Amino acid sequence: MKNTRYEMRDARYENGFTIAELLIALAITGLLLVAVAVAFNASITNYRENEDIFKTINTARQALLRITSQLRTADAVDPNAPNNECSLFTADGEDITYQYRSADNKLYLITNSDGQEYVLCDNVTAMTFKKDTAAGDAYVKSVQISMTVESGNVQRTVSAAAAVRRNLK
Repeated sequence: MKNTRYEMRDARYENGFTIAELLIALAITGLLLVAVAVAFNASITNYRENEDIFKTINTARQALLRITSQLRTADAVDPNAPNNECSLFTADGEDITYQYRSADNKLYLITNSDGQEYVLCDNVTAMTFKKDTAAGDAYVKSVQISMTVESGNVQRTVSAAAAVRRNLK
């Protein structure tokens, strides 16, 4: 009878897990959960960075759209303005200047009649206004604009061009 009793006891212990097996399973589960948490955190960080650069580029595109729209209908564009600014008279006769300042990395709209300044775009690291004039002409026919914006470690360049319709011949 002793043999049967020990055999039953051994059979009962063979059906379960030992403490060592449970600890190993717990450690493996913990490692898997840590790996999932790290991947999830990386995904959230990547999403935020993409969202920031999207917002920055979208703001730059909106600024370029405003500038090109006003250039197309402008009465006159100053051909002697430096490459970091574009001065023009709008179709409504308003004297305005778009100016990039590298000191604070911003693009400004300046209304020259009252000197008011408005920030159109932040995070601008470089910007040029290339004014094209016909040979011997004193007026600007078109303006090519290049703007580089930065968000975090990501830089993107957006460009646009506008022909001053009143000066086309």
